[in-house]
Amino acid sequence: MLALSAQGVLPKVDYAVFADTGWEPAAVYSHLDRLEREIAAPAGIPVLRVSSGNIRNDALDPAHRFASMPLYILNQDGKAGMTRRQCTGEYKIKPIKKKVRELLGYPYPTRVPKGVFAEQWVGISTDEFHRAKDADVKYMRNRHPLIDMGWSRTDCVRYLTGLGLAGTPKSSCLGCPFHGNAQWRHIRDTSPSEWDDVVAFDAAIRNGNARANAAGNRLLGEAFLHRSRVPLDQAPIDHVTAAERAALLQELGEAKAEELEQGVADGCSPWACQGEAGPVQDDFGLAS
Repeated sequence: MLALSAQGVLPKVDYAVFADTGWEPAAVYSHLDRLEREIAAPAGIPVLRVSSGNIRNDALDPAHRFASMPLYILNQDGKAGMTRRQCTGEYKIKPIKKKVRELLGYPYPTRVPKGVFAEQWVGISTDEFHRAKDADVKYMRNRHPLIDMGWSRTDCVRYLTGLGLAGTPKSSCLGCPFHGNAQWRHIRDTSPSEWDDVVAFDAAIRNGNARANAAGNRLLGEAFLHRSRVPLDQAPIDHVTAAERAALLQELGEAKAEELEQGVADGCSPWACQGEAGPVQDDFGLAS
């Protein structure tokens, strides 16, 4: 969307906003720097980076209130469970709302007058039109330009490839429990240091987040990043799931599926958190 706006295919936006959880892959930050330098700056579009903190550090800090990640739980009776997902609201939506209020000239707790709003573009393609939804506040109105243009993910990839951006990484926390096996493999096989990081985090949250433990609310069971509910470095991430294969076959055709299975990555977006394998865009264009 940023490139489409910068090139005049879509109207020029006032800002592009990136909600940073503080724990994105290094490739995402490098790509964001490149977008800002090569796409946004020449078009005069400011890229704003907003944040509510570092989700990894907050989870391990006993003094910090923590918004729950959707961890997989193995209860003491052997039954499976899952913790609530509060992280998207805290680390994605909250900082964006705060910035939008500031841009409109009505920072919290100032009341935003009736009829004053920012139009927010959310990058959901036609493949996932069912995930398009409105903002939950009146001072923001969501629009989905890719759906308006009738663009699928394939159209987006083709367009980005033409701009030399074929390697665009999908944005999500390194240790997001919603990663599919392909994303865990991708981290393990392409970035040993980041793999060590998520394995260490997985071990550190076995008894839940640090704040709850410090307050005496120890988790009655064990928490894991992988849906198999075993330690990440022992999890069956080399198994190619049916969902992965189906998505690859749909996008690329059977001939290319086996070749590229290792590189599929999940993503996370403020108004469309992705819980299974598939694409999500995490860039926003705002036009007041």
